[in-house]
This record gives sequence, C-alpha cells and structure tokens, in this order.
Amino acid sequence: MLFGLDGVEIGLIIVFLTLFSSILSGFPVAFAIGGAGVISFGIIAALDSAGLLIHQAIDTGSEAYRALVASGVREDAISIFRYPDLPRYAMPVFDRGWEVALDRNVSFIVNRINERVIAGQSIETLLAVLMFVMMGIVLERSKIANDLLTTMARVFGPLPGGLAVSIVVVGAFLAASTGIVGATVVTMGLLALPTMLRNNYSPELATGVIAASGTLGQIIPPSIVIVLLGTLAGDLYATAQEDRAQLAGCTDALTLLGEPAVVSVGTLFQAALLPGILLAVLYALYAFGFAMFRPQSAPPVQLEGSTGEPVTRGEAFTWYLGVPALIIAGTLVLGQIGIVGSQSTQVDSFSDSGQMASLRTNVGEECKASMIDLHGQAAWDAAVAEQQAIDEAGGVEQSHRLSAEEIETLRAEKIANAAPIGTGIAVIAVLLGIVLAWARAVSPSSEPKPLLIGAGGLALGLLVDVLFISPSTSPLATVLMMLIPWAIALWGCKHAAARLAQNDLIRVVFPPLVLIVAVLGSILGGITNPTPAAALGAAGAIMLAAYRKLGEEGRSPKIILMSTFAVAIMILIGVNFDLRVGTEGAGAETWIAFMVAQAAYLYALFGLLFACWVLFKAGVLTPAVRETAKVTSMVFTILVASQLLNLVVISFGGEHYIQSFLRSFDDEHKVFLIVMLVLFILGFVLDFLEIIYIVVPIVGPVIYGGSFDPKWVTIMIAVNLQTSFLTPPFGFALFYLRGVAPSSVTTGHIYRGVLPFVLIQVAGLALLWFAPGIVTIVPDLIPN
Repeated sequence: MLFGLDGVEIGLIIVFLTLFSSILSGFPVAFAIGGAGVISFGIIAALDSAGLLIHQAIDTGSEAYRALVASGVREDAISIFRYPDLPRYAMPVFDRGWEVALDRNVSFIVNRINERVIAGQSIETLLAVLMFVMMGIVLERSKIANDLLTTMARVFGPLPGGLAVSIVVVGAFLAASTGIVGATVVTMGLLALPTMLRNNYSPELATGVIAASGTLGQIIPPSIVIVLLGTLAGDLYATAQEDRAQLAGCTDALTLLGEPAVVSVGTLFQAALLPGILLAVLYALYAFGFAMFRPQSAPPVQLEGSTGEPVTRGEAFTWYLGVPALIIAGTLVLGQIGIVGSQSTQVDSFSDSGQMASLRTNVGEECKASMIDLHGQAAWDAAVAEQQAIDEAGGVEQSHRLSAEEIETLRAEKIANAAPIGTGIAVIAVLLGIVLAWARAVSPSSEPKPLLIGAGGLALGLLVDVLFISPSTSPLATVLMMLIPWAIALWGCKHAAARLAQNDLIRVVFPPLVLIVAVLGSILGGITNPTPAAALGAAGAIMLAAYRKLGEEGRSPKIILMSTFAVAIMILIGVNFDLRVGTEGAGAETWIAFMVAQAAYLYALFGLLFACWVLFKAGVLTPAVRETAKVTSMVFTILVASQLLNLVVISFGGEHYIQSFLRSFDDEHKVFLIVMLVLFILGFVLDFLEIIYIVVPIVGPVIYGGSFDPKWVTIMIAVNLQTSFLTPPFGFALFYLRGVAPSSVTTGHIYRGVLPFVLIQVAGLALLWFAPGIVTIVPDLIPN
C-alpha cells in the first residue's frame, strides 16, 4: 500500500489535486474539469498497472462475513468503515483492468450526455438557465441598477447606516430580477462604493455589504443555482427513495412515503423565497446595528433630489397603506361570506374517484414495520381505520363517465351556488383600486375628480356584475356589459398612472416589480413551470430595456406599452374564452375571441421584435446575446465535463467508497453535517458549478436517501454554495469587487468586511437547521 493508504483513497486524492491544479492553471474551468478527468485517470491507471494502488476489499467468502450476513445484516450495509475487523484481501482498484474501465467510461459518457444534456427529462428545465441568464444580462445592461441605487439611497440614506441598507434592498431586488452575481457586484461596486466612501462609510462595511448583497442572486428566485440543483435533486431524490423503499421491504417509494418521491424546480423556488428574504433582513439588521455602535463609520446621508411631492404622515398612511389594506381585507371578507368567489360552470366528464387511505396497508410485515417507524403508530392506525371503512363501503369508488343528465344537474348546482361577484372581476377591481389610492397618495394636492370617476367606474362594474351577469352569461356578453364601467375605470387609472410617474420611487421600482411578479408569480403560484416563466422574463426584460432606451432617446414608447397591453388582453381572453375553434360546435363568439387573441399575439410579437431592433441599434442586444451564449455554453460544457470526471471517480470505486463512509454513521444528521462542512470547505477553492456537478452527485444518494425533506436539503446546499461566493481567499464576489474598487480600498478591507457576512451566512444556516419550517412553509401553503 502506497503511503499506508488504500488505493481508492489515493485515487480520490489524485482526482482532487488534479482538479484543483487544473482550475488554478488558468485554463477555462469547463475544459479544466474535463482535462482533470483525463489526466487523473491516466495517473491512476499507470499506478494501478505498476501494482502501487492496492484496495483492501472485504473477503465475502470468509466465515466472519457469512456469519454476519446470517445474523440478519444486509450485504449492502456491510462496509470496512462499519465492520473494520472483517477479513480483507488485496486487489487492484480497477478489478478488471484499466482498459475495461476506459472502454466503459467512453461508452457511459456518451449515454450520460444524451440522457442529461441532449435528450433527458431535465433538458427542458435546463433551458430555463439560458433564458434566466438572458433576462439578467439584458436588465443589467439596461442600467436598472443605477436608478434603483439612486432612488433607494434617497429613501434610506437619512437613516443611520442607510446607504448600506439601501445596498441590501437593491441587492435583493436585483436578485429577484436578474440573479447574476458578477454583474450585480460589479455594478454596485462601481456606483455605490465611491458614494459610500465619500460619505465617510467604513471601507469594511461598504465592501462587505456590497459583496454579500450581490450574492443574494444565488438563493432568491429565480436563481440559476436552484435551477441546476433542482435538475439533480429531482433525479437523486427519486432514485434514492426507491432504493430506500426496497431496503425497507416495500415495493416502491410511494408505498413507503405515502406520497410520490418528487421534487421540482418550481417547488424549490417556493422553498427558497423565505430563506432568501431572511438573509437579506439579517444583512440589513447587521448594517443598521453597525451604524448604531459605530455611527461615525456609517453616518446618515441626505442626498440631493426628491422622491415626489411632500405628503403628511397621515396622508401617506391613509392612501399608501390604509385604503389598500381596507380594499384587500374587504375583498377577503366578501370571499369568506360567499359574495366574491368562483362563477365557473365547468363540469368534468368523469366523476371523482373515491378517497383512498392515507397510507397503503396491504403490505408485508417488514414494510409495515418500516412505515410505522417512519410515520408513527398513530398514522398507521388511522390508515388502517380508513381502509377498513373503505372496505366496508364496498371498496374505493371508481371514476366513471357522467351522463348528460348528471352533467346538467352538477352544472345547475354550480350555478345556484355561484358567488354574485366573480373572482376575476374582483381581482381586477382590487388592483385598479390600489392604483387609484396610490395615485392619491403621490399627489394629494392634485384634482381628485379623475380618480373619483375611476373609482366610480369600478363600483359600477361590480354593480353590473351583481345585477346583470350570472354564471351562465356568455363571455362575449360579459365583456360587452363590462365595457363601459371598465372604460371609465381605465380612464381614471390613466390619470393615476401619470401621477405615479412623477414619483421617482414608484417610477423606478414599478416596471421591474411587474416583471418579477409575472415571472415568480407564475412559478410560485404553480401556474407554469420555470421554463415558460423564464421565457416570459427574457421577453419582458427586452421590452423593459427597450422602453428605458426609448425614454433616454426622447422617443415615444407607445409601441412597447401597447404590446404590454396586448399580452394582458391575450391572457384575459385565454382565461375567459374557449379558443378551441377546431372543435365541433365552435360558434361566432369563439371565432371572434380567437381572432382578437390572435391579433393581440401578433401585435405583442411585433412589439418584441421592435424592442429587439431598438436594443440592436443602441448596441445593447448584440453584446447581451453574446454574453448569454458564453455563460450558457460554459454551464453546459461544465455539465458535460463533470460527467466525465464523475465516471472516472466511479470507475475506480471512489463514489462507492465515499458513500460507504457516509452510510457507516447511524445518525443521518451527523452525515448531513459532515457533507455541509465539506461543501463549505470546498467553497473556498471551487465554484458553485463544480460543486453542483461533481460533488453533489456523489453524496446525493446518501443525503437524499434519508428521512429529510428534499426541499430543505436542497435549500441548505444552496445557501451553503452562496457562502462559497463570499469566503476568502477565493470567493468570486471578492474578486469581482476587487476589480472595480478604488485603490484606497485594500484587499484586507474586503476580507475583513466580508467576514461578518460569512458569519451571518453560517447563522442563517444554523437557523434553517433548527427551524426547517422556514423552508417548507411556503410550498405547503401553495399547492402545486
């Protein structure tokens, strides 16, 4: 044995040293990873052929091994770590020779590229990476951060540590709209760092808060880290739980868990929302606390400019908070008492199947014991009672096709129980009412008549809905009856929009906020999956950037605005009308709605192409597309190269060796803590992409094969990876900031400034460890 180490251990050391050396060599990371796989395989093969790498394997033919198996211990649970006294024998790390391993790796890499990159189930999700990157780069080049930083500094600057707090707010905002760490750190470093230093802010606080806030894009959705982790987590969790069920004596994971072993990127976005906000709040609290204890190092700053017409506290409270809260609360109360609700008359062609027991109970004794151990005796007894009641009732009622009479009866029941005001009309009224209230708050001294007329239009629309619109009213008749009330309301909202535009805070925040709500709302609400939402975000970012560019050039942005309205019209028509013109019985109303929707689609497409032309002429689109192609190519090349390196580790038994070591611990909390510590240490020297694609697939089958919630496991890893961007000396955010910081800011300032935020990250991880509900509460509240 070389150096007294097992041959597999030496192989793992060779792989790590080769990978680390390749990355530090200066070659592009994507090629360095693939090269490290080839070089490390060659070194291990040469040492193995020379007889220098000896693996001590357990002798499965020994009496001690057979006695252990006979005592009831599963063969796959036997390892040299759990039973070090078992007899062993020496063997090469490539049990059938390196030539066979090489041939197997070449064939496997082709299959893996096909499954995971070209034609696998995760390719659609991976396409979201391209569009989220495009969205972030276009927004970054549209200089949205400039306006946000200036406006937020005016809002928070007069507070102690206000400039630092404004950096955190802008970092969270950019994270939710771009998610590009490098661009965010560089932009805020160029714009905010000189201003903070001129106003006597501590260099440590200034650099630390900029670096930390820039990394929020790694955890706040839409996060590329979560997209990439999610594609792996779904496969790892499903496979690991199937293996766990087999070991527990159950037929499949659904039987053991009582639910499908599924985790999606959309669910992970939901899970990451609160942890991301939590970290941003912790950053802001640290900045504020720093200013309290060292006021001379984070003084309040009064910047020039104004956010709009001065208003009294009473007016601000009434119209910014009081009236909107009253509108929302009133609508919720009306929903509870049945005045606002669904008016849908849609009836399924098939009846609902009967309710099944919460757990499967027709299982073997071994599986039963495992399920009781997992869910508890009370849950098992409840499932047995549920199944007994079902059996006494004649079994689970099967779904069957409903007759025409049954469908009409169910439809009549829905009509009779429908709420007087439809949910859709109520939502539109609430949104427009809030716009009118905020317009009043922005300019209390302006003539209120247009806003009152708009509010009257909303009230008239609700009255028309109650008196004249029933669930059986056709969509076209509904539109015609609501035309005049909504026209009056929109006329008032047009005046409201003009007043809102006078307020810098609303003018700057509202456009990207709409984009964030559209993208994240569609994902978090379970309306669509991340890929279509990313496409919407990329198109919205292009139109938003074009709108800004046209404003800078003094040209009219009406085409962009009308295209936005066209998208809204498409959505409203799609929700309220049946657009299936090819079905039997499609009448004139369906064709009219289809033609209007088609016209809106064509105009929206024209607006998008016009926006692309504006950005192309302004020299924004070409570099944005080029940068998107470079980043996306790097991600996919790293994905391919990491598959090669993983196969090398698998070929000499490295993956099995690591997993056997982790499985030798009886406490899964201890196992996960070890993995988190390893990831934290690797974050000092490796980028998040290398960790996701190289390390996570190796440890994933162990950490996803336990009883932990997969959402919690994934978000814990994501927060840990976010820390890797901050940890000295190789944190990438530190390099980005060092490149744009003035000469008066030293590397020591940056390192000392970021250390408190690294500790905050660790504290955030500890909080998520002891309070996992922070991660799971949002997915539990929003069903997918």
